[in-house]
Amino acid sequence: MFNKNLKYYRLKKNMSKKDLAEACGVTPMAITNYEQGARKPEIEIINKMAKVLDVGVADFIRSRNDNLAFAHGEFRKSSQLTKPQQEYVREAVEEYFGRFFDAVDYLGGETLPSPPDIHCLKSSGDFEKDAVQLRNHLSIPHKGPIEDVIAILENQGILVIMLDFDNRHFSGMNGTVNGYPYIVVNKNMSAERIRSTISHELTHMMFELDDDINEEQFATEVSGAFLITKEDIIREMGVHRKAITKDFTLICKEYGISMYLLVMRASQAKVISSSVAQNFYIKAGKAGWRTNEPSRIKGERPLLFEQLVFRAINEEDISIQKGVELLQISYAEVEEGCGLVEV
Repeated sequence: MFNKNLKYYRLKKNMSKKDLAEACGVTPMAITNYEQGARKPEIEIINKMAKVLDVGVADFIRSRNDNLAFAHGEFRKSSQLTKPQQEYVREAVEEYFGRFFDAVDYLGGETLPSPPDIHCLKSSGDFEKDAVQLRNHLSIPHKGPIEDVIAILENQGILVIMLDFDNRHFSGMNGTVNGYPYIVVNKNMSAERIRSTISHELTHMMFELDDDINEEQFATEVSGAFLITKEDIIREMGVHRKAITKDFTLICKEYGISMYLLVMRASQAKVISSSVAQNFYIKAGKAGWRTNEPSRIKGERPLLFEQLVFRAINEEDISIQKGVELLQISYAEVEEGCGLVEV
C-alpha cells in the first residue's frame, strides 16, 4: 500500500506532484507512477520523500485494509475546494476507515449495528413534515432537543469522522464504506456548525429527491427543522416575538444550534417577522458571526472507534502498541483508555 500512503501524505501536506518531484530530484511522471503502483522508488528516494512530507518511512509501508468498498458522495455544488483538496478529503476518509475496519476485523462478529436504509425517503413538499419524517426514520422523538447527534448516529451504524482540515471551504461530505453510511465533517468548526453540518449531510443521505428540487436548499431547510422543529419553536418562543432578545441564547444552548439557525427557524415559523430577522442578519454579519459566531455548547465527538480499539486490547485481540497505531495517539493515552475503572 505504499502508493496509497504516498498519495495520502502528499495531499495532506498540500503538495502537488510537481512540488514533491522537484523537492526529491525526480520527475512529476515518476511521482505519478509511484502513486499508481506502476513503479517502486529506490530507498534513497523514499527517504527524501519521507523527509519532505514530514513522515517516517514506516508510514509509507504501513499496511492498508484493502477489503473496503467506498462510494463517496459529491461535494456541494457551491464548494470552493480545489480538485486536489477534494481528493485529499476522500483519501483521508479511506485512510481513516482502513484503520477503523482493522479494529472491527480484530474483534470479529457483529460489532457494528445494522445501518438504516439510505436514499429511501421522499419529500412531502413540506420541509417541516420532512424533518419529522427524518426523525421518525432514525427513531428520534418527533419533537424536543437532539442531545448528542453523533452518538445517536453511531449507535445506528452511521459512522462519523472528524477531519482535521484547516480549510474553511470544507464543512462536510457523506458516502458509504462496505455498505455503512458515513459522514465526514471538518472538526475546525464550532460545535453548533458541526451539528448543523451533520444534519445537512444526513438529509442528503436519506432523501431521494426529484430532479426539479433544489437539493442544497432542501437540505438546509430540512436539517434546520430536524434540529429544532416548528412545534419546538412555538412552544419555546410563543407565537409572536418583536425582537431578538437574550433569552434566545438559552434556546440555542438547549437545542445545540447557532443564533443564525434559530433566527432562521423563528422566521420560517412566523414567530418573528422577516424584517426582524433581516435586521439581526445585518448586525450579526458586521460582528463577524456569519463565519465566527461564538459557540455556546460543549462539542460532541465520535467515540465508536476508540471503544472498538480499547475493547480489542482488553479482550487481548491486539496489543496496546497496535492500538497506538490504529488510533494514532500516544501510548499513554491508549494505556489509560483501556485501563481499569477506579472506584
